[in-house]
Amino acid sequence: MIQFSKYQGLGNDFVLLEGRAGQLPLNITEPDPNWVRQICDRRFGIGGDGLILALPPQQGEELRMRIFNADGSEAEMCGNGIRCLARFLADSDGDQPGRTWRTETMAGVIVPELCEDGQIRVDMGQPFLNSDQIPTTLPKGRSGLPQGDIDLQGCTLQLAAVGMGNPHVVVPVQDLKSIPFDAWGSALEVAPLFPAKTNVHFLEVIDEQTLEIRVWERGAGPTLACGTGACATLVAATLLGLSGSEATVKLPGGPLEISWPDPEGSVFMTGPAVAVFDGVLNPELLPQPRPEQPTSAATVEQTTPSSADASTPSTQAKNSLDCANDCQDTCQQPDHCLRDEAQALVQEFLSSTSLDAMINLAGDSLEERTLSRFQRDERP
Repeated sequence: MIQFSKYQGLGNDFVLLEGRAGQLPLNITEPDPNWVRQICDRRFGIGGDGLILALPPQQGEELRMRIFNADGSEAEMCGNGIRCLARFLADSDGDQPGRTWRTETMAGVIVPELCEDGQIRVDMGQPFLNSDQIPTTLPKGRSGLPQGDIDLQGCTLQLAAVGMGNPHVVVPVQDLKSIPFDAWGSALEVAPLFPAKTNVHFLEVIDEQTLEIRVWERGAGPTLACGTGACATLVAATLLGLSGSEATVKLPGGPLEISWPDPEGSVFMTGPAVAVFDGVLNPELLPQPRPEQPTSAATVEQTTPSSADASTPSTQAKNSLDCANDCQDTCQQPDHCLRDEAQALVQEFLSSTSLDAMINLAGDSLEERTLSRFQRDERP
């Protein structure tokens, strides 16, 4: 039985799966986009703007995050998503304010922190301001970030691009309520100016300390909030002279506090993340094993060869076998196949454990985590 949790940050909601101990099977850690779309479907699945996996680290940090958009594509990073992940970890482990998590993402190492008021403050790292880093074909302008104009449906829009590990374009407008949001958002997401597509943020400046945006997310469409987008907006507004280095960014789902105190340093984001519900995946919602790949992402440490064997082909192989990558075409260790071993363990568990027992196991774990969350929140 695979447990999941649903969390939301300003209405940007995610399905989270715990896999820090390497317990998730390969068909979940390397998911089929069709399965992600099914999970995120609000009628035929759990429903969410994305799927987040908490996984073992690969670069020596505490954990690794993978996030998939509702359309099945993988995102480099997500500000609301990593806040939800941090709150999920705190709830799972009973962590107290001040706890930080060094988290590997496709955008680099991101460090969220649990605050005293229950909100999550995230060091989002430095923004990317060079065109090739974002990526965009917009040239770098005098304001220090890629800039340009685009004619769209009879209107000329001014664009400013910022990377936060994922691409963003910020479009200042006079009145958010009067723009053709869906038409412009969908067109800009796939505009040739952005080779990897882009997240789109229409910006109305209220004052130097208050910015309001509407969000069209790459791979998800209209969403109630976007953490990396709020950060990119503050950076763009600062460089364009539209705001100070610290501002409240108002989104449809609520406000985020964004600051960029050092132009050569990190952007910081503070905002809420809230548990919605926990559950167990119905077996019919589980992804089917892919026959060309093993059903477990287990890695086995091989013995160190003696100097006498050092020249043999088998000892020239890596010291560890990574089933997920090394055995895609054919088993590299047929005399001790990890896939067969994993399948045997799964079958043994299924044959020796009743469905009621599995549900009780999952329920007990969820109850413990929920109680831990309530007890922590009730402490003075």
